[in-house]
Amino acid sequence: MSVEADYYELLEIERGADDAVIKSSYRKLAMRWHPDKNPGDAAAEGRFKAISEAYDVLKDPQKRAAYDRFGHEAFKQGMNGGGGGGGAGAGFSDIGDIFETIFGSAFGGGGRQQARRGADLRYDLEINLDDAFHGKQAEIEIEVSTKCDPCAGSGAEPGTGTRRCNLCGGHGQVRAQQGFFMVERTCPTCHGRGEVIENPCRSCRGEGRVDTPQKLDVTIPPGVDTGTRIRLAGKGEAGPFGSPPGDLYIFIHIRRHGVFERDGTTLVTRVPITFTTAALGGEIEIPGLDGKHIKIEIPAGIQSAKQLRKRGEGMPVLQGRGRGDLVIEIMVETPTKLSSRQKEILRELQETETGDETPQSKGFFDRIKDAFGA
Repeated sequence: MSVEADYYELLEIERGADDAVIKSSYRKLAMRWHPDKNPGDAAAEGRFKAISEAYDVLKDPQKRAAYDRFGHEAFKQGMNGGGGGGGAGAGFSDIGDIFETIFGSAFGGGGRQQARRGADLRYDLEINLDDAFHGKQAEIEIEVSTKCDPCAGSGAEPGTGTRRCNLCGGHGQVRAQQGFFMVERTCPTCHGRGEVIENPCRSCRGEGRVDTPQKLDVTIPPGVDTGTRIRLAGKGEAGPFGSPPGDLYIFIHIRRHGVFERDGTTLVTRVPITFTTAALGGEIEIPGLDGKHIKIEIPAGIQSAKQLRKRGEGMPVLQGRGRGDLVIEIMVETPTKLSSRQKEILRELQETETGDETPQSKGFFDRIKDAFGA
């Protein structure tokens, strides 16, 4: 096949074809004419090289524009780079495109691997409910990889540098053809950097980072709850060879409180009251997390499990305004130790009961009579 054949005809596409059509047609033709599928067929090999050369030009906007204007002369005269060496090289460079949608970018056109960001770290911090209410400044100590000072994170001994990796030629990727496949992987010598350290730093052994204990101040805002996450940007592990560090995430855990339970911004407490206070009503006081005493009016005749609500006496709203509510659950305590006089008074009360004093009890036993015909 003549090397002067029209590139559009070689790829069996129209001149106005877009990139997707060009790529699709190339894939189909490359698979059909690849030498591994046509062993010993010189014509097929020539066809494969020709369509690879055509694709190398038409996939590049600048080369395509030059070809559309000047044809093959654009590359013969060096008008737009290109050159005749693009034949077989283009085939091996772009054969990975055939499998890109199946196997991902491992078969794509690689290049030097960009520096990896350092790893993010997690720290679990336990605080009490009072700290969650008021907020606090906490100091934590954590061992983390930081940039090596002697080599400034480069990994090379001070006064020395790096050289281009001989195995990958500085690309960070190496390729090997396995039958019909062109496999690309990270260079095992330079690990994708494209450069090799000849004299590793003695302090970090060429890593560019060292493990050191650090003390950090953490601002805990009022209203945090178990599961709240606080991000300290750039306080995670240092990246390899001077690349950016990761972040540190502080996860908050709240200890159990002796008086209050928490449900979001609502505080719940269970308060026992005496039998007489429940019957006659009264007033009690409980201490709040803000240091103030909270007065609670007990209505006469209150029952166990009844809940009273105090608006705005709960937890602060995280990064907001106001506070939640305080819920007081009443527990009526039956006396267990009575003096003779107290027992006498209660017997006198019992003798005067008609059932109307306790409508729930009376109603329950009335329902039993109706149900069983007693």
